[in-house]
Amino acid sequence: MDKFQVLITDPLSEQGIQQLLDAEDVEVVQKVGISQEELLEIIADYDALLVRSQTQVTAEVLKQAKRMKVVGRAGVGVDNININAATEAGIVIINAPDGNTISTAEHSFAMLMAVARNIPQAHKKLVDGTWDRKSFQGVELNNKTLGIIGMGRIGSEVAKRAKAFNMTVIGYDPYLTDERAQKLGVINGSVADIVEKADFITVHTPLMKETRHILSYKEFAKMKPNVRVINCARGGIIDEAALLHALDNHQIAGAALDVYEEEPPVNNPLIGHPRVVTTPHLGASTFEAQENVAIDVSYELLKVLRGESFKNAVNLPTIAAHLMERVQPYFILSEKLGQFLAQLTIGALQEVKITYSGELADMDTSPLTRTILKGLLSYRLGSEVNYINANYLAKVRDISVTEEKSTIHRGFTSLITVTLRSNLETRSIAGTRLNGYGERIVKIDQSTIDVQPAGNLLYVQHNDRPGVIGYVGSILGKNNINIATMQVGRKDIGGDAIMMLTVDKQVNSKILDELGGLAEVVSVTQIEL
Repeated sequence: MDKFQVLITDPLSEQGIQQLLDAEDVEVVQKVGISQEELLEIIADYDALLVRSQTQVTAEVLKQAKRMKVVGRAGVGVDNININAATEAGIVIINAPDGNTISTAEHSFAMLMAVARNIPQAHKKLVDGTWDRKSFQGVELNNKTLGIIGMGRIGSEVAKRAKAFNMTVIGYDPYLTDERAQKLGVINGSVADIVEKADFITVHTPLMKETRHILSYKEFAKMKPNVRVINCARGGIIDEAALLHALDNHQIAGAALDVYEEEPPVNNPLIGHPRVVTTPHLGASTFEAQENVAIDVSYELLKVLRGESFKNAVNLPTIAAHLMERVQPYFILSEKLGQFLAQLTIGALQEVKITYSGELADMDTSPLTRTILKGLLSYRLGSEVNYINANYLAKVRDISVTEEKSTIHRGFTSLITVTLRSNLETRSIAGTRLNGYGERIVKIDQSTIDVQPAGNLLYVQHNDRPGVIGYVGSILGKNNINIATMQVGRKDIGGDAIMMLTVDKQVNSKILDELGGLAEVVSVTQIEL
C-alpha cells in the first residue's frame, strides 16, 4: 500500500521521532533548514508536516499542500503556523502542550534560587579572579511567601516544589477555586494579594491582552523592597521598562528572566544589570523536554494519519460529515457565547450549564459544548485551549460542565443558553441563528435583547430612568467614539435595564470610568469579540 509521506523541516530529537521512523505505513523525509522557496515547491507531495518554531507554515504553504492532513508542532506555541488558513483547508494542527511542563517548572525554580542567592554574579566574579564573600549575601526560601500568577500545569508544578522548601504559596488564576487551591496546598489570592504580600513572584500565564504587563509600574510600587520577580513564561507579561525602573529605584531586590519582550534582546538594559539573572529562553531546553514533545507530537500525528481518535488539536478536529453539516452553522455562535460570558462574569468559574433547545435538542451537541468551553477558557488561557482539550482543562480546574436538552424553543428554531456560576455571581446568556441575520444574542440574564456578537461592544447595566441613554451617547460622542448599533433591554419599567452598544473602536479606561460614574449607571463592561 502507499505510505503516508511525512516531512520534517526543523531539528527534532531522533528518539522522539523514532515511532515515525519505525512505522511501516509512514515514510519520513527530513529536510532541516529548508528554505521557504523549496518548501513551497515540494509541500504538495506530503501528507503531514512536522516542525518546531523555525519553519513558517504560512497560508501560501498551506494552499500548496494539496495532500496535507496534519501539521504537527513539537512544542506548545503555534505562532509560526497560520491556524485560520489550516482550518479553512481542513488541515488539523496538533501540538505538544505537556512535554515541557516539568522542564519549565524546574527552570523557573532554578532561576528563583539563583536570584535568591546571587549565584551567577558570584560565579562571574570568582571566574574573573576575585574572592568576594561579602557582596553577595542572599536570602533563604524557608518561611518566605511565593506568589504564583497563573496556576495552570507549570504554575502548579512550581507550587509543589515551593511547598517542599517550606514556602507559603499564594496562587492567582481566574479559574482557581478554593477547593482546587486547597488540594494544591496554596492560598487562593488575587494579583493584588501577591503584589503586597509575596517575597518572590513568578508568572506562568499565556501572553494575551489581559496578561500583558500584568506587573507594571503600579504593581512594582506596592511590592516589598525585598521582593524578587521571575519570568520564565512569555516576554511581555512583566513590563520591562517598569521592571528596570523598580530595580534602579530599589523598589525591588532583583529579577530573573528567561524570556523578553524582544527576542533575542537587543540593547536591553536588563541584560547585564547587577541584580538581574538572565538566560536565553531555556525553559524547555532539556534533553527530556525536547524528546518528550517530539514523542507526543509524533504519536498524535500517526493517530491523525490513520484516522484514529487524537487529542491536542489546536484547531477544529475532524468530525463526521453528516454531523458537521448539522452543527457547523452553530460553531461561531457557540464560541462567541463563551467569549462574551467569560468577559462578563467576575470571580473564579465553578460551574457551566449549557441548555440546547429546539432543533438542537435532537443533535449530538458535544462539538458545540467543546466550542463554548474553548471560548470561555481561552479568554484567560489563550492558545493553551483548543477544541480537544477544553473539556480536560475545565475538569482539572474543577469546573463542573453539564448539558441539558429541551424541545421547548421559546419562539426560536434553535436556542443555546449558557449559564456560568462563579464564586461571586451567576450570569447567563442565550443565542440563536436567524435566517438572513446570522448569529444573535437574544437574552442576557433576565433581559431580552437582540445583538450581533461581533466587534467592540459596551455592556451597560443601569437603572431604567429617562435620559440615561442620552448621557451615555453624549460622553461617547464627546470622545469621538461612534456608535454603530444600540440595543436596550429591561424586565420592568423603572427597574434594572441594560444597554448594548457596538462601537467603532476600543474605549479606553478613562472613558469607561466616566461612563461608570453616571448617577444611574451600575456598571460598564467592554467586551471584544
